[in-house]
Amino acid sequence: MSKDPLPDNTDRPSRQDAERAVRTLLRWAGDSPDREGLQDTPARVVRAYEEFFEGYNTDPHTLLQRTFSEVEGYDEIVLLRDIRFESHCEHHLAPIIGRAHVAYLPSKRVVGISKLARVVDAYARRLQIQERLTAQIANTINDVLKPKGVAVLIESAHECMTTRGVHRPGVSMVTSTMLGVFRDNSDTRQELLALLNRPSACGV
Repeated sequence: MSKDPLPDNTDRPSRQDAERAVRTLLRWAGDSPDREGLQDTPARVVRAYEEFFEGYNTDPHTLLQRTFSEVEGYDEIVLLRDIRFESHCEHHLAPIIGRAHVAYLPSKRVVGISKLARVVDAYARRLQIQERLTAQIANTINDVLKPKGVAVLIESAHECMTTRGVHRPGVSMVTSTMLGVFRDNSDTRQELLALLNRPSACGV
């Protein structure tokens, strides 16, 4: 089973180092970190970074270890739509906000649906590019569950494009990774796409 290597944290800066770095950036931006409104900003930013990037502390493979085999022979598509996620672009540290759609065709076992959302978060809460994020989610589900197929589609807005650079609000990026029968069987792929386009039956 292949795993994505995590950074070596043995030389990780301290919280005080991180707060000093934020103070430096505030001064570089042209403001004073000693100003009343900014005095607590370095500590707030560091706490926010702990939340933004908590995915580095999670092994997505372990999230999928507990599975269930009592499914009464169910062997059709399992699809979790509209998993909202927040990530950050590794090029500008700007937010990426979007939705992931995750599907798999079970072989013999299924996994709790909340675990699929947790896998999305585990990879999203790291510095990312969308193409890699899409592939990482799909490959992990494929490696651990060994289903007949996996499909991951992601739609998101990148603030590195909407709030800086070309300044193009309203633009969304779509990526997909199809594995197994979703790649090889056009009928199964079309069934998935039909499910994605179907209005929600639960009124959400």
